[in-house]
Amino acid sequence: MDFWTQVLDFAETTTHRVGDRLLQDVGFAQADEKADGSLVTQSDRWADEELRTAIHQTFPDHGVLSEEAEHIFPTTDWCWIIDPVDGTTNFARGLPLWGISLGLLYKGTPVFGYVHLPPLRQSFYGYWQGNSGLEMPTGAFVNRHPIRTSSEQPSPNHFFNVCARSTSILQNPIPCKIRMLGVATYNLLTVAAGWSLGGVEATPKIWDIAAVWAITQAAGATWTALEPHPIFPLQPGKDYSDRAYPTLVTSQAELVSVFLPLVKGIGD
Repeated sequence: MDFWTQVLDFAETTTHRVGDRLLQDVGFAQADEKADGSLVTQSDRWADEELRTAIHQTFPDHGVLSEEAEHIFPTTDWCWIIDPVDGTTNFARGLPLWGISLGLLYKGTPVFGYVHLPPLRQSFYGYWQGNSGLEMPTGAFVNRHPIRTSSEQPSPNHFFNVCARSTSILQNPIPCKIRMLGVATYNLLTVAAGWSLGGVEATPKIWDIAAVWAITQAAGATWTALEPHPIFPLQPGKDYSDRAYPTLVTSQAELVSVFLPLVKGIGD
């Protein structure tokens, strides 16, 4: 088995196993509020530990950064970034839209992402070579079918996704129907799949975006950081628990000029 086949098989098998167990807890998990105001449940903590353990057993020379436990970026060339339950509020309240996210970084930059949404039985993944110099597969997929972004122009019958902290943009004339999904990864993955023309996230953390950075760009999307500092590569020894990465993702580069003026200031 070559390395990339092992990576995909591991991501698929592990997220599906963990996801099947989490499905038993939807709507029943006791939620606590963290310092940043977000929710966490025992299910999040259990899934985080399960994923970290599986990575250490399968890829012992790889580092791990996770939402619930390990926030310092390691010195290893390869590092997995974990979000054990993206959409914890949905999960805790019983809404069937949440996911498990795994991003694989090489020298601080994502080159592979896998996001499994157990309630929808959808699994997105993609490979993004970027400037890594790695020999690797290409493309983005959902349930192993290739996906590409939409080439259509905005209209009242197309979607643009917002997050709970970006609703201030609704005072502007948005040229699409608005959707709020409550899951940062899925917000942006719908752009990768061609279902939405764009999406904005005001305060995503590194575990919200590591996997979708690779998948969305592999599908042809344009990623626009809404702050002046570069996101990647991440720096060894740095604590990434608090930094947010306001982000706009569009289905085409030419749509950046359409949506960027509407989301300026998000995350400030």
